Amino acid sequence: MRCMMCERFSLSHICSTCQKTLLAPTLHKRKILGSIPVYSFYPYDAIEPLLLTKHTDVGFYIYTLLAKNSFREFAREWSYENRVASLGVDDHSKSGYSHTAVLNRSLKSSAIKPYFGKLRATEQYKYAGKSVEERLLNPRKFQFLPFKEEEVILVDDIVTTGSTLTEAVEILGMHGKKVILCLTLSDAENR
Repeated sequence: MRCMMCERFSLSHICSTCQKTLLAPTLHKRKILGSIPVYSFYPYDAIEPLLLTKHTDVGFYIYTLLAKNSFREFAREWSYENRVASLGVDDHSKSGYSHTAVLNRSLKSSAIKPYFGKLRATEQYKYAGKSVEERLLNPRKFQFLPFKEEEVILVDDIVTTGSTLTEAVEILGMHGKKVILCLTLSDAENR
């Protein structure tokens, strides 16, 4: 097969050279609700074609590669005084897999315990290309299922307005959980 980025022959969907050069993460930080950091690993424009594969057959492989280069490395280097939970925002399987579950799975470490199916949207409104107003008028209405840890890392693929992460933080707070940070592949704020 050919590398999706440089089109050279590769045994992987993205060759090791492109993974090291074009997919080297550059951490970006913003905050939601005034104090919760949201860390993103890639500028949206740099990986947009890869992000758009999430609802295709090849998406699982692309998201696995992106997670390995970013989320797994983060988990390997990150330390914290308590063991924390990580939750993929709405990790419901669509197109045969859940892209947020793929990202979340990569966080497994001595400091982070990934959970699955603990924060699912009951409303399936499509946010892509929608205004802030439309997003606020159509909340996800997350369903929460209990887990042991009190502190949480939220995981999503893209942060745009921050409304999905904000809603998730609020739901978790109502159940006595504290979100200490959010991780996303990409921040679309500066598109």
